[in-house]
Amino acid sequence: MSNPSGFRDRSKDGLLTLVGEVPELVKNLVVAEVNSAKQWVAKVSKDAGIGAVWFVIALFFLFWTVPAFAAFVIVGLSSWWPWWVSTLVVFALMLVLVAVFAVLGIMRMKRLTKVEDPVTAVKTDARMVKEIADEL
Repeated sequence: MSNPSGFRDRSKDGLLTLVGEVPELVKNLVVAEVNSAKQWVAKVSKDAGIGAVWFVIALFFLFWTVPAFAAFVIVGLSSWWPWWVSTLVVFALMLVLVAVFAVLGIMRMKRLTKVEDPVTAVKTDARMVKEIADEL
């Protein structure tokens, strides 16, 4: 018979019946924790990989395209402004691009701390089992 919460009422089960079900319950708990750990590792790996890609993009813009693109833009702008003003404008624009991509990478890396650690979940489960065992 089930109660409203969907769990079977075990108040009338005997002690041996309850003790006999402990190994299966422990096995189910271990399997659930292992699956949870696998999901956690997959999510953390994905977020770390995507964050690393954002950092690589930022470094790409900073170290490889800056000289060629900056020279092109400086030459183009120097037809309207003095060369030193053109150089400052291009420098500021490149710094803004680097900052935007770096912030995107930092935001992705911060998501790593928001995911629940499976080790904490296992410790909580172990503590709960110990408390129940102490009551018996």
